[in-house]
Amino acid sequence: MSESEILKSIYPDFVLTNDTESTDPLIRLQVPVQLQETTGVEILGNEESSVSLSLDNLPPLLLHVVLVSSYPTFTPPELSIRSSWLSPSLTAKLHHILRDLWKPEETVLFDWVEFIRSGAFLVPLELSPESGDAITLPPHPTLPVERLREILSTHDESTRSDLFAQQAYNCAICLSSKKGDRCVQLACKHVFCRECLEDFWSLRIQEGDVEFLGCPEVQCVKERRAASEEEIARVVSPEAVKRWIWLQEKIMFEHDPSLVHCPNTFCQSPVPRPPEATTNTAADKLRICSACSYSFCSFCKRGWHGTVQSCPISNTEAVVLQYMALPAGKERQALELQYGKVLLTRLVARYEEEQLNKEWIKSHSVACPTCELNIEKSLGCNHACTMTCSRCATHFCYRCAAKLDKQQPYAHFSKMGAPCYNKLFDFTEEDRTW
Repeated sequence: MSESEILKSIYPDFVLTNDTESTDPLIRLQVPVQLQETTGVEILGNEESSVSLSLDNLPPLLLHVVLVSSYPTFTPPELSIRSSWLSPSLTAKLHHILRDLWKPEETVLFDWVEFIRSGAFLVPLELSPESGDAITLPPHPTLPVERLREILSTHDESTRSDLFAQQAYNCAICLSSKKGDRCVQLACKHVFCRECLEDFWSLRIQEGDVEFLGCPEVQCVKERRAASEEEIARVVSPEAVKRWIWLQEKIMFEHDPSLVHCPNTFCQSPVPRPPEATTNTAADKLRICSACSYSFCSFCKRGWHGTVQSCPISNTEAVVLQYMALPAGKERQALELQYGKVLLTRLVARYEEEQLNKEWIKSHSVACPTCELNIEKSLGCNHACTMTCSRCATHFCYRCAAKLDKQQPYAHFSKMGAPCYNKLFDFTEEDRTW
């Protein structure tokens, strides 16, 4: 059996072309680089920028090998190398290293393939100090750092996915062995068949038990390790994912009362209180949504109005009344966590002062029937002409707030049987005595 046939029997997936009929047989090899373990890779850029990632595999190298008639006795095979990620200078250096592996009268193809497949070539290329150590790629003359990162990470993910699909795994739920293409591997590396995990997660989402929805393996359950949104989306239906997100937000609001929903109807994302916020300033009401960048007031849910302008009274009053109505306990503490105890105390004091002012104004003044300006009578008759409304000049009765005819205002006090009949003046006991 020829060397090329032996190579194909050992590495059937590596040999793309094996032309043994011609005088100088041509072999095209695609050799993947399988690192011994997950290895850190740093990609250096031309402007002091770099990107780091962890990989199990590197993209394959394409070898064009011509077995000349003088091989293996006198000369090595003719060789050309192509790579999607090595720079031309490194490819040329690797070419010389591979040629130096050949010894007269000895075959070398198997050594070349193993030298590349195992990643051993990275050491003489000075990309890694020793086999298994971290890899550092110098700046590529034509590929930007991000593009090179994309090439490496895409290949690594694809290779790991293919290897996973080809192997069989024991599901810890149904205790049966199934191929990887019917299984799911979680971030903790535990594997379950997709059908079992979907049923398990979907049932918990349906029942609302999602606080620690994650890997069902015993150790992960003890550690209360939760699954990520990406993992859940890979397993359950889109409707279940939406319900899971809604339940997660509900739990967040129950655990952290300072959270508020973004008032933008198209957003509605939960917005936490900034870590640097204090409860001693009006600026504590400021919230900035990380999803849509909308700045708003946590009290009135309107666009941020600054610290000088107050919230609309209706919105603030509703919160204050709710706070004042609650007895000391968890619900009251929840409001204090959400809005700040100092701020609520200050608002309550201001609200009580405003209520006292309103009561005094109500008992000592009458509202103009036209513009509703409150007017206090210091002396004179109940016909508000000598103190006509300063805003709209309306004549009205100070006793019943009825609007009076400007030409005949006293007719109102002359109607027999009317509440204000003969009440043009209201005399106190002191006035009557005098």
